[in-house]
Amino acid sequence: MKLLYLLPFVSLLVCCKNESKKNEKENLNNIEKTTSFVLDPQTKDTLIYSEEKHFKNIRQVTFGGDNAEAYWSFDDSKLIFQSNNENWGVNCDQMFLMNADETFKDKQPPMVSTGKGRTTCSYFLPDGKHIVYGSTHLKDENCPEVPLKKEGKYVWPVYDSFDIFVADLEGNITAQLTTEAGYDAEATVSPKGDKIVFTSMRSGDLELYTMDIDGKNVKQITNELGYDGGAFFSPDGSKLIFRASRPKTEAEIKEYKDLLAQGLVQPTEMELFICNADGSELRQLTHLGNANWAPFFHPSGKKILFSSNFEAERGFPFNLYLIDIDGKNLERVTHSETFDAFPVFSNDGKKLVFSSNRNNGGSRDTNLFIAEWQD
Repeated sequence: MKLLYLLPFVSLLVCCKNESKKNEKENLNNIEKTTSFVLDPQTKDTLIYSEEKHFKNIRQVTFGGDNAEAYWSFDDSKLIFQSNNENWGVNCDQMFLMNADETFKDKQPPMVSTGKGRTTCSYFLPDGKHIVYGSTHLKDENCPEVPLKKEGKYVWPVYDSFDIFVADLEGNITAQLTTEAGYDAEATVSPKGDKIVFTSMRSGDLELYTMDIDGKNVKQITNELGYDGGAFFSPDGSKLIFRASRPKTEAEIKEYKDLLAQGLVQPTEMELFICNADGSELRQLTHLGNANWAPFFHPSGKKILFSSNFEAERGFPFNLYLIDIDGKNLERVTHSETFDAFPVFSNDGKKLVFSSNRNNGGSRDTNLFIAEWQD
């Protein structure tokens, strides 16, 4: 959901990045030659840290701007992702298409959204010829403002102008799937190719819904107070994993409702929840504290890979973790000092694409990386 809204976190990371990079390069001299570090051949910056045993043959895909939420086509030949790279002629997140073996250091990928408004959360449809994504362009062709703080606290905007559209790979909108008043976005598609899950405000709260690929047969999945979003289906389409806030005290409930009335939510306290695809057997998966989000099923369907700052004392870093779907066997996967998030496995389970601040030269850039995954 909305990479640019994470910049409050990422900006905090940058203040310590230059010093960490200096220390990191000094420490390289003390590392034994037998380590599994992989270095960028030009900058000599680290692409894989020695502790990251699940990664090999990592490749940086983008270089500059904020790039995130990259999702594979059903045949794993392409990726769709969002970026605000000014060098690509955009002022806020738009959708870009790439072949899975491409790298965009000195060239621009084709934009497949309208270039108007702000977009979020694009996903391939089963035919490989169409994508689904959220956009605000019907209400305003300009980029909406992004409030970063409210009374000193970090917030995400929940624009009521977001609706969900289908487009072909040339960028032509072929269908509008939602027309309800209020926020409709964060759509992802079941690996079975039959359903879409998305977040909507149509009930007055941010809940999960599913619908058929053509937008019909809409069904509400969650109904507890709090923000439910960033949902993904399991590999067999039988389950959903998502992030959620659950205000409990009178003060927390009031704060949540007051912010929501202004089109805002706080991202700093979220846990992961799991349920069947019809909403049954809903349960909380993590109880870690801080922000636990961007979950995605491991190819086995028995584990979840997600991003969290629960080990951080000052809100950062964010790293990737694995956890069993019964909440056991938590394992740290990345060892970044800044930001790793948005992990997505290829459909064949062999590769992982994710977003990271690694190898950004001390800038605020968040880039895409593709790694060969090993269990």
